[in-house]
Amino acid sequence: MLDTFAGCAGRLSALMQHQWLFADPAARETEARRADMVALLDAVMPVRVGREVLSRRTAARSAHTALLTRAAFNEDTADAAWARRRAEAEIQLCYDLVLR
Repeated sequence: MLDTFAGCAGRLSALMQHQWLFADPAARETEARRADMVALLDAVMPVRVGREVLSRRTAARSAHTALLTRAAFNEDTADAAWARRRAEAEIQLCYDLVLR
């Protein structure tokens, strides 16, 4: 679960930043969901693995940022739609982990 929660925390960070960029009011909800994921991550994280966990979060955030950028600024509409669906699916997997 450690890797899953770390990846989700990174992806939710990317989504939150993307929403801030576009002044999307959904950013507040994403911020709350990200906080939930970070709490789960903290709960399962063993001592002395913080560096590895941060690396995983950063990699996931970067990858998700690339998808969101591809979806938002791509001139190829089919590819942009694919990137948007892929990004939404990745986030949904994270949402499905936490009851709200």
